[in-house]
Amino acid sequence: MSKVIITIAPTGAWPTKKDNPAIPFTPKEIAEDVFECYQAGAAVAHLHMRDDNGQGTMNLEKFKETTALIREKCDIVLNLTTSGDLNATDDTRIAHLRELRPELASYDCGTMNWNHNSVFYNTPAFLEKLGKSMLDNGVKPEVEIFDAGMVYTSLYYRKLGILAAPIHYQFVLGVPGGIGATVENLVFLRNLIPPDSTWSALGVGKGHMPIFLAALALGGHVRIGMEDNIFIDKGVLAKSNAQFVKRAVRIIKETNGTPATSDEARTILNLNKS
Repeated sequence: MSKVIITIAPTGAWPTKKDNPAIPFTPKEIAEDVFECYQAGAAVAHLHMRDDNGQGTMNLEKFKETTALIREKCDIVLNLTTSGDLNATDDTRIAHLRELRPELASYDCGTMNWNHNSVFYNTPAFLEKLGKSMLDNGVKPEVEIFDAGMVYTSLYYRKLGILAAPIHYQFVLGVPGGIGATVENLVFLRNLIPPDSTWSALGVGKGHMPIFLAALALGGHVRIGMEDNIFIDKGVLAKSNAQFVKRAVRIIKETNGTPATSDEARTILNLNKS
């Protein structure tokens, strides 16, 4: 039976309490939410921070407080964002990696028009700086792919030694400005990556379930949570992130898979336990 890594993305930088009151914002809320997801079967937590006004932030103290609270509760694999604020500087996007040295962190492999209203900057200079910092601090990149050209960018940095093989990819489908959340697109992206890679996928909004099911069918791992989708069913707001995890666990088991534990995820992804 195959082991499937469930990554929970509980917060993100964009959804608000007005969108869904259950989205966790404060360090305490996020830590409690992540622990509930861990108990339900999540192996990895992809974390964003919010400031006191609920806006996305790369504030180091928020990361320190939240990760410490989580570590008091469980040993879930921590995967910290490097893109929680479009106005952050290159240095503030990296500072928490140097300080906290998480096992995983996001590596968004290219610049794109974000949501048709802003620009998500990931310049070549920043990607080289970020990749080298991750290597120096023992942080494995989760290479986030929003469009096909980003795969080729990752292969370029792999050739340079800035990204170490085997690469772990997170295919992000359905963000306005990026590749659409279709099964055909997921198959296309999966076929572009090196055969020694590991990969996971998510579909934003209404693309959530089609991409979730396709990822399982194709032998990948999955990401779920309110960062990507605030509805558990059409028109029905999710009551918690653990609700997504419990459904994911049920479907994985019904398709002859087994949810990976955090330590099994460390083995699959070639991580060193922190």
